[in-house]
Amino acid sequence: MTKAYEDAEFMLSDEARSLRLLSEYLEPRARLKELNVHRALIFWGSARLRPIGPDPVDDAVDFYAEARELAARMTRWTMETHEPDAHYHVCTGGGPGIMEAANRGAADVNRELSMGYNIELPHEQGANAYISDALNFEFKYFFMRKFWFMNVAKALIIFPGGFGTMDELFEMLTLIQTGKQPRIPVVLYGKNFWERLINFDVFVEMGLIAERDIDLFYRADSVDEAFDFLTDALAQDTVTAQSRHG
Repeated sequence: MTKAYEDAEFMLSDEARSLRLLSEYLEPRARLKELNVHRALIFWGSARLRPIGPDPVDDAVDFYAEARELAARMTRWTMETHEPDAHYHVCTGGGPGIMEAANRGAADVNRELSMGYNIELPHEQGANAYISDALNFEFKYFFMRKFWFMNVAKALIIFPGGFGTMDELFEMLTLIQTGKQPRIPVVLYGKNFWERLINFDVFVEMGLIAERDIDLFYRADSVDEAFDFLTDALAQDTVTAQSRHG
């Protein structure tokens, strides 16, 4: 006789889907609580962006290098300005490309602050080598993964990416716009990319969003610009939080 919860075939069946969903809620919840992880800087971007070699073509932007540098600077900043139990973690989707770059930048400073929410995919995805072992998660369900992103998110930094990055960006902007998620700093990194990809002003011109909704994000074109915006916004958030609990 085999107990139902020890029956691998049953646990992977359609009938047990609700149990798998619940496990992807309860296990991260317990682990994050145990490790005292309660706020993070979320880096999103393409798994396909790799480091540019020594001879870039057409002045190409090395988004990998810039994501790594920004994550390292943010990690150094939080270690210098916050007590250990208030550190911000750098959290990514756990895979290659921009995700690897941000985890790598955090690990350059303190690997214990490098976190990854990996996802089971048929290709491209696989945990990168720069995530803390204790904070290396793997999800089957996209929506549970996004739930945990936003559970700890105190800022979003979105580099160029494909469908997955756009899905994450617009869902989170919708949650913030509708008040389902408290407002947090959102940085769209790489002005040329974002301006070529999406004319946000068209949304306003056609009355599809309010003019104030354009202020839900900030477009940055350099590590210095993103760093200054994020540290200023997060410092204000810290002051506000202290005043609420003071």
